[in-house]
Amino acid sequence: MNVAAMYPGTFDPITLGHEDLVRRSVRVFDRVVIAIAADTVSKAPMFNLAERVDLANAALGDIKNVEVMGYKGLTVDFARDHGLSVIIRGLRAVSDFEYEFQLAAMNRHLTEDVETVFLTPTDKYTFISSSLVREIATLGGDVSEFVSPKVKLALMERCDQT
Repeated sequence: MNVAAMYPGTFDPITLGHEDLVRRSVRVFDRVVIAIAADTVSKAPMFNLAERVDLANAALGDIKNVEVMGYKGLTVDFARDHGLSVIIRGLRAVSDFEYEFQLAAMNRHLTEDVETVFLTPTDKYTFISSSLVREIATLGGDVSEFVSPKVKLALMERCDQT
């Protein structure tokens, strides 16, 4: 059975935690699309969509069966339009569960053709989030333990720390 999945998010920026989930997802699914949301109602990204797609491609380029794409609109519409039957969501902590459960229920209400699966990160990545990485970088901290080298460089340039 050929199962294609998507891992949606803003990925602003993509972290080693995201990479971990993608690397583990390709062992379960035949094809994984990293679907980078152009914008959301609640987030103002540090990097524009093209930059986030470029950074994700740089971080994940060595993984077979992974494609990075930007998108606008509803996640379930993107999934249906691209033949993706599964949405992958990461759960770092119990606090993530309530929001992710609500999101999965809404997506199921919008379409029964797309299922949501939850993955937990490897222990060493459970505390990493893009917002924390952006904050550390903005305040001049070292983010090399949390992101790939190209992402670190992009953060340093954006935060004017080169």
